[in-house]
Amino acid sequence: MAKLFVNQGKEYANARPSYPPQLFQFIASKTPSHNLVWDAATGSGQAAKSLATLYKNVIATDVSEKQLEFATKLPNVQYQLTPSTMSIPEVEQIVAPQGTIDLVTIAQGLHWFNLPNFYNQVKWVLKKPHGVIAAWCYLLPIINDEVDILFGQLYYTDSKPYWDSACKLVEENYRSIDFPFEVVDGVDHTGPFEFVTETLMSFDGLLTLIRSWSGYQTAKEKGVELLREDVVEKFKVAWGEDHGPKTAKFPIYLRIGKVGNV
Repeated sequence: MAKLFVNQGKEYANARPSYPPQLFQFIASKTPSHNLVWDAATGSGQAAKSLATLYKNVIATDVSEKQLEFATKLPNVQYQLTPSTMSIPEVEQIVAPQGTIDLVTIAQGLHWFNLPNFYNQVKWVLKKPHGVIAAWCYLLPIINDEVDILFGQLYYTDSKPYWDSACKLVEENYRSIDFPFEVVDGVDHTGPFEFVTETLMSFDGLLTLIRSWSGYQTAKEKGVELLREDVVEKFKVAWGEDHGPKTAKFPIYLRIGKVGNV
C-alpha cells in the first residue's frame, strides 16, 4: 500500500473528503470509554483530526512517510510511521500495549490490509469485551448526472485494468469483506451503515481527486494518461458553463463491531 501512495501524498491530502460528524458520533456512542484510539492507515489524517475531538488521545499510523508529511498536527494526535507488516511486539512498541485501546478505526484502507494479521493485532490491543473496530469506505462522488456518468466511465471502464483486485471490496461497499467481530450495542448487524459527507469541490479539485486514485497512479506508471485532453474537455462540458465549485456528495459505508472476549 505504501508504494501506491508515495507519489500523490499532496494530492491525497488536498482532494480526499473529510468525514461527517454524524459518523464519528455514531462510532463514539458505541465505545464505553473515550481514552485512546488507534487510527490505522491514517493517510494524511482526515479521520484522526475528527477523532481527536471525541477521544483523549489518538495514535495515527501509516506505512507511507509521504502521506504523514501532510497530516494535520494536533496536540493529542501522535503520528507513527510503521512497517508494512508488524509483529505483536512491534504493535506493543509502536501503537499500544495489550488491552488498552477503546477504538480502532480504518478509513478507506481496510481492503489493503493482510486481514488475518491485522485482525490479530486489533484483538490484541482492544479492551475486552467492548473495544470497537470501525472501518469505512467510499467510492465515487455524486455531483450531477453528466459528471457522474463520466466518473463511472472513467472508473469502471477506462481505469479498470489498473485497479488492484482489493478495490473490488470498496465497490461492494465492504459488504463482502471479512469482518469477524460481534455486533455492537443498539444495532442488530455489523453493517454496512450508510452516511453521507458533502464537500464543495472545484473543477481542479475534481481532477486532483482522480489523480489521487491508486488506479490513476498505476496507469501513469505504465505510460497511460487517463486524464487526456479530450477526457478533461468532456468533464469541463459536463461541469457546466459557470465553472464554479459544486457540492459533491460521497456516500460512506461503515462496518463496525466489538472485539468480545476472544
